[in-house]
This record gives sequence, structure tokens and C-alpha cells, in this order.
Amino acid sequence: MELLIQLLLLVIGFVLLVKGADWFVEGAASIADKFGIPQIVIGLTIVAMGTSAPEAAVSISAALKGSAEITVGNVLGSNIMNVLVILGLTAVICRIPVQKTTVHYEIPMVIFMTVLMVVFGLQNHVIGRLEGLILLGCMVIYLLYLLRLAKRGAAYDETLDEVAESSSMLRLIFLAAAGMVAIVWGSDIAVNAATSIARIFGMSERLIGLTIVALGTSLPELVTSITAATKGSSDIAVGNIVGSNLFNIMFVVGLTAVITPVVYSPAFLVDSAAAVLSVLLLLLFVFRKKQLGRIHGAIMLLCYGGYFAYLML
Repeated sequence: MELLIQLLLLVIGFVLLVKGADWFVEGAASIADKFGIPQIVIGLTIVAMGTSAPEAAVSISAALKGSAEITVGNVLGSNIMNVLVILGLTAVICRIPVQKTTVHYEIPMVIFMTVLMVVFGLQNHVIGRLEGLILLGCMVIYLLYLLRLAKRGAAYDETLDEVAESSSMLRLIFLAAAGMVAIVWGSDIAVNAATSIARIFGMSERLIGLTIVALGTSLPELVTSITAATKGSSDIAVGNIVGSNLFNIMFVVGLTAVITPVVYSPAFLVDSAAAVLSVLLLLLFVFRKKQLGRIHGAIMLLCYGGYFAYLML
């Protein structure tokens, strides 16, 4: 009976996370669109931050409740799932073009930030407040880079333009605020339920963070990327994933570490390697032709299947 109740609460928490992220993205992205911010910048910032909000809320909530291993497990698990499952599945559905800036700058940036997080974690198996501040500083530099990208003038998203024009600013602000409330509330419910389920089955916090929590908090990225790709807004599909992975490390781990030290277990080294290798695989696929095809997507899904099998051993 206890297990059924916790599973129901976990589902309720994930539903709140997904709907909250959806409302936040629609409201915030439409507000940005009213100010004429380009599509690729919206994808790399507002949409990425919105879809990373569940990871942030869950990680901070878990760390404050003493379940610190869920933080790193959630971030690594989400980043691996974002690349191999979400981009892989999206690529199987339709071919995804990738911009040169994403290939030459943002994807290598994800690799660098993942390695930097590992270096911080391996020093004394804790990512402390100083490391957290450095990660947040990297996010500021990244935002300045995006500001420069915006000034160059990138593609404009007509879909968001229609949403922005048909809605009042007050409605969009309310939508974004309601989304954030749902995200925070949902994260609290999800963390409590996931921790309880882990204890019932004797699972480690690392495993629960890498699988159940990572899947739940990655649902907004899945919905956003597939919807954007099928509507032809491929810049948001790829930019959302790349931007989300960067924000997961710089913002989620950085902010959580500033609030309370984050435990980095030696067991996370394998998962960190998997996170780096997944992005290297993505870079290998898109480096020459600047697009992700169906075969690439299928290979990425198979790779995740292998990683998941390793976790279950």
C-alpha cells in the first residue's frame, strides 16, 4: 500500500513538473519574443532554463533534505538522457539540422563544463561553495556570449510570435509565474516520493537520481524538443538540449553547491564519463554535415540502452 501511494505521489509530482515547465516556457519565451529576441537565443536561454527548472528544484530540494547524491545523479542522469534519448528519439522522428555555432562552441562547452565538474568533485568528493560560485561565474560568461550571439541577429521564430501577439503581457507573466509555482511544488512531491521508493527497494540515492528522477525531470526537454522539431523549429530542439545540459551543470550544481555542499561519490566517475562520451558522440555525428539523422538517433538510443543495462547490473 505504501509503495502504491508513493508511486502515485511520484506521478503527481512529475505531472506538476512537466506542466509547470510547459507553462513557464510558453510564458517566458513569448515575453522574450515580444521584445524581438531571436529563436536560437530563446532556445539556448529561456527554454533551456525553463526545462532545467525541474532539475534545479529537485536538486536543491534533495540537497536541503540531506539526499545530496540525488543532486549529482539527477544532473548527470538528465544530461545523458537529454543527449542519447531525447535528441536520439527526436532525430529518429525527423532529421535535425544543427547550427555552426552550436557545433563549434556550445557542444564543446558542455564537454568542458562536465569535465570541470568532475575535477571539482574528485578533489575531496564534495563540490563546495567556492566551486559552486565558479560554476555560477561560468554561467554569467555563457550568458554574455549569448548576448553577443543575439546582437549578431539569429533566426526568428514565427510560432512564438503568433503566441506572443495573441496574448497580453499580464497573461504571459501569470503563465510564467504559475509554471514556476508548479515546478517548485512538483519537485518537493517528487523528491519525497522518489526517496521513499528508493528506501522501499533498497536502491541507492545515486541510482534513483540517475534513473527515476532523471527521467521525470527530463520530460519537459523531451516534450519541448519533439514538439519544436516537428514544427520545424530545429534551433529550439537542439539549442534546448545543449543549453539545458549547460544550465544543469552551471546553474543547478552551482546554485545547489552555494546553498549546501554537494556530495560527489567516486561511483559517479563512470556516469561522468558516460556524460562526456555521449556529447562527444553527438559532436562526432554533427561535426561535418551539421545535422543529426535517423541512423544517428538510433545509435544514440542503443548507446543509452547499453548504459541503462550497466546501471541495472
